[in-house]
Amino acid sequence: MYGTVYRFRPLPGKEEAVLDYHRRWKAERWPKVSGFITEYIYRSAAKPGEYVAAAVFESREVMERNSRDPEEDRWYRQFRALLEADPEWEDGEIIFVY
Repeated sequence: MYGTVYRFRPLPGKEEAVLDYHRRWKAERWPKVSGFITEYIYRSAAKPGEYVAAAVFESREVMERNSRDPEEDRWYRQFRALLEADPEWEDGEIIFVY
């Protein structure tokens, strides 16, 4: 498995819009992304207003194919419009799950 962990901070007053975005992505986009497994989104306890998310894919190839998809780029641009700055991304191989 492969995935990305990312940090982001919604614009003031846009926290619910970010959650709505993720609900829509799950309903509309997820069924079209073969090999996407799941995503977790955390509200940071240490840094108010900041979120940390982890997205899981079957493989690096699947994740990279999705990131190159123009439809995913369209979705990302909607997400980015709700944020103070670009998310901080950390991609990597998932080596342990239980």
